[in-house]
Amino acid sequence: MHDYIEINEKKVARGEDKLINLSIARLPTYTSIDLPVRVIRGENPGPVLLISGGLHGDEINGIEIIRRMLVKNILKPECGSVIAIPLMNVYGFIQNVRGVPDGKDINRSFPGSKSGSLANLVAYNIMKEIIPKVDYGIDFHTGGASRSNFPQIRCTFDVPENIELAKVFSPPVILHSKLIEKSFRKAAFKKGKQILVFETGESLRIDNFGIEEAIKGTQRLMKYLGMIQNAPEPQQTEIFEKSSWIRAKIAGLFHPKVVLGDNINKRQLLGRITDPYGNETVKVVSNYNGKVIGLNYNPVVHKGDAILHIANRAKP
Repeated sequence: MHDYIEINEKKVARGEDKLINLSIARLPTYTSIDLPVRVIRGENPGPVLLISGGLHGDEINGIEIIRRMLVKNILKPECGSVIAIPLMNVYGFIQNVRGVPDGKDINRSFPGSKSGSLANLVAYNIMKEIIPKVDYGIDFHTGGASRSNFPQIRCTFDVPENIELAKVFSPPVILHSKLIEKSFRKAAFKKGKQILVFETGESLRIDNFGIEEAIKGTQRLMKYLGMIQNAPEPQQTEIFEKSSWIRAKIAGLFHPKVVLGDNINKRQLLGRITDPYGNETVKVVSNYNGKVIGLNYNPVVHKGDAILHIANRAKP
């Protein structure tokens, strides 16, 4: 552990707690948009843990998870340091959208470019100023528009340390998720950093159950890394190697018969899709045993829309 962590030419010594504004770019109005970065350091040596949220601007749960931990002083380590970035996509947050004003997804823009678009600029600054300083990270996410996720850690089972950290976090579900090109997680992995992705709830909605699961998991991980002494006891976690989306066979109104977290059986009725006029009903039936980890809450669906996400192959 270094005596100082330096971000944007500002130094934070052991035992200090500082807010650093990382300049990203400016709007057409010449209004500057900065990325607020909180650096919280313990007095004693230890690892540096990144806690990040809001990479997609409409994913509010990650922002709220970190806000609550900051307010409750949960992220104050005895050993090591925490770098907390509640809101990485300020642009998207302002407009309640996933991406940035040019329509691009920051999480498909890494490692970014100093001379690129807004998405590339955000990615570039995170990779240049933040990632070199950290050892581990938790990136908090939320389901897409109208699609809610059951609390889950996504990690790659191909990297033993990655799944070990996920087990320590002890969420309700751990799901194998390969490293995706140009994603934050893969760009960090190429730099030797282990990043877990936690998913819960749906965009623009607060999911208190998932938020509390995230907070307890973060405490468990910090204890495992030797940063704090006390954390909630681990819970039973279900681990899945595979998942699949069930898609609508027709357009209409979707009426689910299951809820997030339900265990389901092959050939079980999961819901129905009806037309608006009372003339047609199509059953939605499971093709396998599994667990509901994602659910589309928008009743109006088109043919081919993803309506249920099923984790369907448990790891022994």
